[in-house]
Amino acid sequence: MDMKQNTDEPKVRVGVVGGTGYTGSEVLELLRRHPRADVAFATSRSRVGEPSPIPGLTFSEPSSERCREVDLVFLCLPHGAGADWVDAIGKGPRIIDLTSDHRPGSGREDEAVYGLAEFAAPKLAEAKLVANPGCYPTGAIFALMPLVERGLMDLDRLTIVNAASGVTGAGRTLRVDLLFGEVSENFRAYGEGNRHRHLREMKATLPGTSLLFQPHLLPIRRGILETIVVPVPDGVGPDEVREAWVDQYESGGAVRVLPEGMPEIRDVVNTDMLHLGVSAVEGVEPPVLTVVAALDNLGKGAAGQAVQNMNAMMGWNLNEGIRCGP
Repeated sequence: MDMKQNTDEPKVRVGVVGGTGYTGSEVLELLRRHPRADVAFATSRSRVGEPSPIPGLTFSEPSSERCREVDLVFLCLPHGAGADWVDAIGKGPRIIDLTSDHRPGSGREDEAVYGLAEFAAPKLAEAKLVANPGCYPTGAIFALMPLVERGLMDLDRLTIVNAASGVTGAGRTLRVDLLFGEVSENFRAYGEGNRHRHLREMKATLPGTSLLFQPHLLPIRRGILETIVVPVPDGVGPDEVREAWVDQYESGGAVRVLPEGMPEIRDVVNTDMLHLGVSAVEGVEPPVLTVVAALDNLGKGAAGQAVQNMNAMMGWNLNEGIRCGP
């Protein structure tokens, strides 16, 4: 992968709306090191005038007018606020919305290109508005979509996605259930009953699949591990699954297919990679496989994927400026 910048090409001027949440801070850290991005502004309602991660740049008041002065805007806002900002900004800059407001199943998905960079690079190159995927859906969709497209799943049976995330996945808003004393030395399920808001995104992106999604809260800062029980037709084993993944992802991007063993959070935390692994399951009829996806919820699950989408929109290498690891 050639990470050298073409010094004859002008940098793209970008702005970040909501730069002090966990996701916004992560986006700024990546943009700070990106060779082709020039951050013109970063906003914060609570820290106006304070230094941002970009040298020489302080946080400013949110302003839709300023957004129209740059080439591209990242919306790192609470869910429900993205659509209003897109409407307020109007025509002008290209936008990457990291909220759920324009994702599949939102009711406004037709207004945006869904930002699965490894799948949608040609569409992203023409996009004015990109819906950045959610962190949990990223793991499940990258694991399952190649299998659905190649007929390697039994869609008449239930697919079970058990997923666990670090506490930064819940955002930076103060909540009692996310205090250290509540999370430390504990592990619990939440969003039970197949009612988590990310489920609609998964279902809309994986049509025809019957999904049961159960999230859990891990007593760690960041990282996601998803263990997926995948129903398969007779004769489909781990080799066929790995082959489907390699066919999909070997041409570039931030997905690593493990030739053996299962992914672990420690191998992906503080990177923008997603690791995939698969195992046979003995003694179960009809047959199933165990698929595991690991990613950093703030990396490939949010900021890293957003920067990949910027790269695709600008026609650059998908992995330019992101943390790909060894």
